[in-house]
Amino acid sequence: MNARNEILMQETPSSNADMKAATRRAVWLKLLMQWHWISSAVSLVGMLFFAASGITLNNADVFESTTAKVTRQSAVLPAAVLTELNTQAGEGGREVPTALKAWLRENWQLAIFPKASEWQPDEVFVDLKSPGVDASLTIDRHSGAIQYESSDRGWVAYFNDLHKGRNAGRVWSWFITLFGVACVIFSVTGLLILQVHARSRWTVWPVTGLGLLLPLLLMLLFVH
Repeated sequence: MNARNEILMQETPSSNADMKAATRRAVWLKLLMQWHWISSAVSLVGMLFFAASGITLNNADVFESTTAKVTRQSAVLPAAVLTELNTQAGEGGREVPTALKAWLRENWQLAIFPKASEWQPDEVFVDLKSPGVDASLTIDRHSGAIQYESSDRGWVAYFNDLHKGRNAGRVWSWFITLFGVACVIFSVTGLLILQVHARSRWTVWPVTGLGLLLPLLLMLLFVH
């Protein structure tokens, strides 16, 4: 009996240590799984969008329209609108005047959100580019002649430009950044979960290594 009790006393600390290690492992795995599914849920639609638009972007000659819808309009601004334009320019302003925005909305049904503007002594040029659309507004500061031109390359070009963040604005740029952070969390937690299960699944690291080796080989052999 004494020998048996001695054996049990020797085994108990080891068993307790194993139980604590298993408990810590379970807690860690639960935390990883929680972060993994949350990040995947947040980035799911975004990943589908960027994967699909990546295909169309990489094969733009197949998916994008070869002909753009071009719109041109021209007119002469009313004297009051032209005066406000020149007055604002004289004060050093570089924003499109409210009166001009109202005139464009009423006469051309055009709501403008300028990306940039160039004010010259004789002319004002307003950049109106947006995803999938190249557009601009030109105003003669002396005669008041105004010209608008737009080239719409279609929905595929629109989504391709969103993929690149081209002419999409600051808010979309913030979204892409936050989406990238969510994807990093999703990938890193997935890698750590793989590490936890690697002991019982021998194919984990060979397949993961293949995912790393394949793009490296393509870059070394085919990218110049």
